[in-house]
This record gives sequence, structure tokens and C-alpha cells, in this order.
Amino acid sequence: MSGPMNTPERAASALRQLYAGYGYAPFKVQKFERYDLYAEFRRFLESEQILTFTDTDGRLMAMKPDVTLSIVKDTAAGDMRKVFYHENVYREQRRGEGFKEIAQMGLECLGELDAYAVGEVVMLAARSLQAIAERCILDVSHAGVVSGVVEDRVMTDEQRAAIFAAVGAKNIPALRQLCPDDATAETLAALVSLYGPLAETLEQANTIPLPRPSREALAELETLSRQLSVYGLDFVNLDFSVVNDVDYYNDVVFRGFVAGAAQGVLSGGRYDRLLQRMGKPGGAMGFAVYLDRLERVQEATADFDADVLLLCASDADAALAAQTAEKLRVGGETVRVQQSAPAHMRFRRVLEVKNGEVTAC
Repeated sequence: MSGPMNTPERAASALRQLYAGYGYAPFKVQKFERYDLYAEFRRFLESEQILTFTDTDGRLMAMKPDVTLSIVKDTAAGDMRKVFYHENVYREQRRGEGFKEIAQMGLECLGELDAYAVGEVVMLAARSLQAIAERCILDVSHAGVVSGVVEDRVMTDEQRAAIFAAVGAKNIPALRQLCPDDATAETLAALVSLYGPLAETLEQANTIPLPRPSREALAELETLSRQLSVYGLDFVNLDFSVVNDVDYYNDVVFRGFVAGAAQGVLSGGRYDRLLQRMGKPGGAMGFAVYLDRLERVQEATADFDADVLLLCASDADAALAAQTAEKLRVGGETVRVQQSAPAHMRFRRVLEVKNGEVTAC
């Protein structure tokens, strides 16, 4: 063995099992696509800078900065598609810092999305965080709540963008300066001041006077909240400052955080506009897990290196050890089998195969 996997590798392994368990199929793409695809849909990319090269046949190609565009392009109109991917993408870092190869996992659900499909994607985002670290938070919002407050106000695109930036930063003084009237500013200030468990905070949001589009968006969040309660997820919070990219996302949006990572490690939401731009019916929803951001997550954030240490001396019953280990693994526990306890490793419990029996140590 080459030793224990690091955090990104462990996460990728756990996420593959999680997504496959809900019927999502693996999706594989080439490292590059025709540049035309990204040029046409540049507004849906995180960065306008794209790493390109000229192929031997003279075509301009791009090292892929995004996987979602390839999945949508490859999906036939009318199909219901559930896929996940584990790919490297190539993106510009902060200006002047060059391009970086970024390890990323993601999940996409495309087609006629109903309330169940939306809830399933959000649930899988939450469970993705749980697979990475025990201490985690998923912050959820709906783009329609904030946009419903500002959509009828007369303002330029630049003003609107500045308002959404202030919402994302929870900058209430800036909102009061940017909004065209006091009522809009106070409504947005009240929304971004809310934060807490999804169901409870929705009750508070319903006390704020809101226009009909915003109330319709709140109703969708209430439907989502009822479904998530079935899964027993107690770390999903409502946060109206989660706006992500308002040109890309049009509905439920979310961001995920885990202990030990300085930045968010997951983001996503519903992005029907991209399908519409590609001339395809239905909706689309998904998220990405940024595996490169897990490299700094300390292994110490995990309480144990494995659930069970199964001690099996050289003269013990190897078949019984194998049978015990497999039964524990089927039950969802991780098991390490060896002759003696390894130094500097921690286990939830220790068992031993001895005299034809398995006993607790």
C-alpha cells in the first residue's frame, strides 16, 4: 500500500460512491474543446481568459475551463440526465498569477426538473460536505427573492450589479447608498441580516413585506425545506447573501463550507438560462466541489483514521478476519486489518481475531 489517501483523494472516492448510489452516471470529457463553445457562452464562465492552442488541423482549441458546458452540449433535447464528473479544469487565477489546473468534482441534473429533483440535488450537495468533514455548513438561498425586490426598479445594469455585489457582501451601508429608494434599501437590508437554520429563518423572512415574485421564491424554499427535513440535515442555513452569479443562476443557489478550509469548497444552483441559450427545453441544476481547496484541510479534522482496527495475528484465522472485515464494510464502516496496532493512528474501536473468535479490545 502507498499509505492513507489525502483529503482530496478520500473525498473523491466517497463522492463517487455517494452519487452513484442515487443513480447518477459518471461523465467523462476530453481535456479540451473547440474554442467556439467557450467564446459563444463566455458569460457563463468564471473567467473570461481561456487557455488556447491551435490543433494540427488548424482549429483553435481550448483547455477546458468548465465541464458543465460540455455536459449540456452533449445532452439531447428532452432527455432527463443525471451525471457526475471528476475532472481537471484550467482557469486563470487572480490577474497576473497565470493559469492553474484545478481538480474538481461535480454533479448535474438536466431535464424537466420538479421539486423532488431540486431537493435531491441540494441534499446531495449537503451530503457531499458530510463526506468531506464532520463539521460543515450549507448556506442556501433563492435568486428570485432578491431579484424580485429590485426587478421593477428603474436602474442601469451597472447599478443592479453593484446592488447584488453589496447583497453578497452583506454591506448594508452600501445598499442604502445604491438603492433608488429607502424602501428597497430597507427590504434588502432586512433580508441580508437574516441567517440561521432554514425552516426557522424562513418563518422570519415571511414577516418582511415582499413583492409577489419574492414571495413565490420563498414558497419554493419552503417546499425545499420540507423535503430536506426528511433527510435529517441539521446544518443547512438560509442566507440571502448567497447570490452566486446572477447572470448564470436563476433559482435555488447554495454554497458549502467545511472546517479547515479557508474558502467555500462547494457552490451551485439552478441554471436554466444556459439550456435556453443552447436551445434546449427543461431546466438544469448542479454543483461543483473544488477538490484543490481541500488540500489544506488538516487530516486532524477527522477524529479517526478508520472506524475499526481488526487485529489478526499471523497464526489467527485469516478467513474469519476476512469475513468480519467484509461484514463491517458492508455495514458502512472503514476497517484496517493488521497484526498489531499502528503507531500514530486512531480508531473508533479495536477488535481482535483470536482463538476462532472476534472480541473487543
